Amino acid sequence: MLNNRIIVIQADAIEKINPLTDTTLLLAQEAQKRKYQIYWFEPKDLSLIGKKLLAKVKKIKFLKDKKKFYTVEKQKRFDISKAKFILIRQNPPFGMNYFNSTLLLDYIKNKTKIINDPESIRNTSEKLFSLNFIDLMPPTIFTKSFDEIQKFFLRYKNIVIKPVNGYGGKGILFIKKLNKKFIKNYLKKSEHIMVQKFLPSIKKGDKRVFIINGKVKGAIRRIPKKKSNLSNLGQGGKAYKTMLNKKEKQISILVAKKLKKANIYFAGIDLVSNRLIGDINITSPTGLKQYEVLNKVNLAKDFWDGLNLK
Repeated sequence: MLNNRIIVIQADAIEKINPLTDTTLLLAQEAQKRKYQIYWFEPKDLSLIGKKLLAKVKKIKFLKDKKKFYTVEKQKRFDISKAKFILIRQNPPFGMNYFNSTLLLDYIKNKTKIINDPESIRNTSEKLFSLNFIDLMPPTIFTKSFDEIQKFFLRYKNIVIKPVNGYGGKGILFIKKLNKKFIKNYLKKSEHIMVQKFLPSIKKGDKRVFIINGKVKGAIRRIPKKKSNLSNLGQGGKAYKTMLNKKEKQISILVAKKLKKANIYFAGIDLVSNRLIGDINITSPTGLKQYEVLNKVNLAKDFWDGLNLK
């Protein structure tokens, strides 16, 4: 029988999160306000023993103290299939450890609800899924071929290279001059990469759009720090209040419907100059805390309301 007062969170180490900006923390705090217990574990602490999927969990109580924002009430092995919900919230990259954890979680998904669905996470590459919307993006190719990159560069002169399984602005190259040796070495260390025409308006920021249960819920503008083209909050970008224009709403609704069909409950997408830039964040979407601070609206409430968490 399910214990209807337990939420289990698979995430990175809790001591490493920033309480002022972390989306996972905001979701967990809202669940605690609704009288749910929070059990937290890292993927490395997940084990299938017999027919039980066990995790070494920490029972967390969140505090109002900004310096010490949580306390660990106890640690134990726990059959996570007995939880009301399991949230997959560890950060990418989506490597084999991440992949294998989703396979383990698949074993119990008929016993408890897992957000986002582990099979859907495997099937929805955060950048390659954007192939469904290629007409809504700046000119884009996916390749491992230097020759194809060279052709693309000669056509557009100013390009961006992104690792397909990268995240948070890491590993992104802005190319104005093509260095053959450098790019070939980069390709040796990479899987397929995304190559796009550079959009100069990125200097004015992008828009991170929040999608919950197939609905567009809001957005923030992320503006890069001085002398940077990276608007990611983890790369020094700052969040500002914003609204979506008509075209941005149309794109966001289209993507939201596709994500709903793919069984993705929570996602974040990024827009620049009325275009989707190919990052469809489903492993651990961020930005809800910044949205709350700017708009005095807590979308963690919408997250849990959509799951009928009372």
